[in-house]
Amino acid sequence: FTTPTDRAPRTWETGGEGQERTLALELKLLADLGLVGHPNAGKSTLLSRISAARPKIADYPFTTLQPNLGIVQIKSGDGFVTADIPGLIEGAHEGKGLGIQFLKHIERTKILAILLDATSEDIDADFEVLMNELKSYSSELDKKPKLIVYTKAELVQSEFKGLSKRNIKDCQSIMISSVRGDNLDQLKEIVWKKIHEL
Repeated sequence: FTTPTDRAPRTWETGGEGQERTLALELKLLADLGLVGHPNAGKSTLLSRISAARPKIADYPFTTLQPNLGIVQIKSGDGFVTADIPGLIEGAHEGKGLGIQFLKHIERTKILAILLDATSEDIDADFEVLMNELKSYSSELDKKPKLIVYTKAELVQSEFKGLSKRNIKDCQSIMISSVRGDNLDQLKEIVWKKIHEL
């Protein structure tokens, strides 16, 4: 009702009924690389070594209770975002061990790094459990490009064989030691190359 000559009008119109809506919003992390593995596979240790992130690290399962993000810089000065999610256990896609809350955070990642503890007694079974959980939660997760990362190389004997050939299926693999720093630069370069291929 304001005009050039009446800057403070005393007239008004009665407003109509307002609208009200209740929304439930769900935040999903957006990252280039998602670290997936069983509890104590070395995900948080890896994130702390390749980025400036400082997640809690301890020698017991489920030290990580919420996702952590870290920005990874490579030699060229470029970088990518990595998400460390808490460990997955069998039945995670049904909510066991808060699995659904964790799995939703890797839905928007471009690449999945499957971290496998190289000291495991049955590395093939560990891999199968992780793949089944991803597939059971979402067929889209199952289709994402994957990179197999064997961790804890400092504890492995020279005869380490890794996954059987039937499990690898065109997945590139690398053995790392976050403690000693073995192959961490190579891992970052592999991820960066895969991001650009996508």
